[in-house]
Amino acid sequence: MIETLLLTTTRVLTFGPQGPLTTASGFFFERDGRLFLVTSRHVLIDAPSGHFPDRIEIELHTDPANLTRSVPFSLPLYRAGKAVWRQGSDAGGEIDMAVIEIDRAAWPATVAMWCFTSAHLQGRLEDVEVGSSVLIVGFPLGFHDTLHHLPVVRQAIIASSFGLRFQGRGYFLTDGRTHRGTSGAPVVMRADGADPLPWKLLGVHSARMDMGGRDLRLDESLGLNCAWYADMLMTLTEGPGPSP
Repeated sequence: MIETLLLTTTRVLTFGPQGPLTTASGFFFERDGRLFLVTSRHVLIDAPSGHFPDRIEIELHTDPANLTRSVPFSLPLYRAGKAVWRQGSDAGGEIDMAVIEIDRAAWPATVAMWCFTSAHLQGRLEDVEVGSSVLIVGFPLGFHDTLHHLPVVRQAIIASSFGLRFQGRGYFLTDGRTHRGTSGAPVVMRADGADPLPWKLLGVHSARMDMGGRDLRLDESLGLNCAWYADMLMTLTEGPGPSP
């Protein structure tokens, strides 16, 4: 049996008018029967780097018994000139997280996938100890199992107090090796119980952190990463989506 965790996550390809742009990660979140794709906001738009895709493409498994079978599924990022994704902010500023609601009626008749739900979110932040082991599930540099279309997993630990927003922002730090393409990946911790998806969804991996004053020749990279608290998903998935 394939681990359910690996079927929560999909590779995200971004496209502009001239063709392919970047590769990233994303995962599925379900709330009240509605389905959302979650990724980093900078995957969908990033003005400082001139990144302005107009659509993304994800990969869907179409046969639970044969994961080599998959189809691409395209999602436009704009409708009538308006962005279809949702992004948010808090007292600390903008949050590097975005969700796109998916119309399942447009999907293949059979899709093999698993979704995180509100039940997978961590309730009491202070119950997660610094140094706790977590996994980051994604597509570093686009690398993955190309035969079965599955992500790979990197191990990390919680590197800042999970009960406190790091420097007042809506994220915590992880200590683990990551690469480009991991943006939008779920950060999860093993959970107790009989849930067929036995993981707590703690955050959404966004980027590697570093010191602005680091000497690039003399000092090693910190090897720390920024992960936005996943409870923001309850705000981003609330209420109706954009009008058609």
